[in-house]
Amino acid sequence: MSRVVVLDHGSGNVRSAVRALEAAGAQVELTADHSAALAADGLVVPGVGAFAATMHQIRAVGGDRLIEQRLAGGRPVLGICVGLQVLFEYGTEHGQRVKGLGQWPGEITRLDAEVVPHMGWNTVDVPEGSRLFTGIGAERFYFVHSYAARSWDLQPLAPLAEPLITWSKHGGDRFIAAVENGALTATQFHPEKSGQAGLRLLRNWLDTLPELAA
Repeated sequence: MSRVVVLDHGSGNVRSAVRALEAAGAQVELTADHSAALAADGLVVPGVGAFAATMHQIRAVGGDRLIEQRLAGGRPVLGICVGLQVLFEYGTEHGQRVKGLGQWPGEITRLDAEVVPHMGWNTVDVPEGSRLFTGIGAERFYFVHSYAARSWDLQPLAPLAEPLITWSKHGGDRFIAAVENGALTATQFHPEKSGQAGLRLLRNWLDTLPELAA
């Protein structure tokens, strides 16, 4: 059984993520303790609401340093919703541009659609070779967001494997629904609210933890 820490940085509704990970087969702890988070097989970084507020919360508990330390050692991290968005360089909301964690280049911007927020179930366009979406590439997932990463600007560096990007659309606007980038994985949708498909996705992620920790 994999040991997973859900980073407790003050984000709302994290208990559903804890329960979903437990249902997927993990031993889960909700904490901001650095020793526990560094020792865990996987770290989950949730986020809801505004980019700026989530960044403030993450930095307040030293989550930025924690994520950096884990990734420097090739230790798996999973971001969910705004937990995906903060992995990019910047987020711009209501005219305010805020610095993110900078793991990936690019900026989070408002969706260009007639109806915002994008709320409800949607399909995704999964790349060939995805481990995260094994067996569930044709399923729908639950989204709640007004902002997104709408381009992918990271250039692959040999001999590292090229990141796998899953896309979705809201109205005519195309945005990143998930990223698989070595030890760093993230979803814009909420797997913990996506029923059996979300549970399978979490199991798929958990299945990769022993391999990445080897």
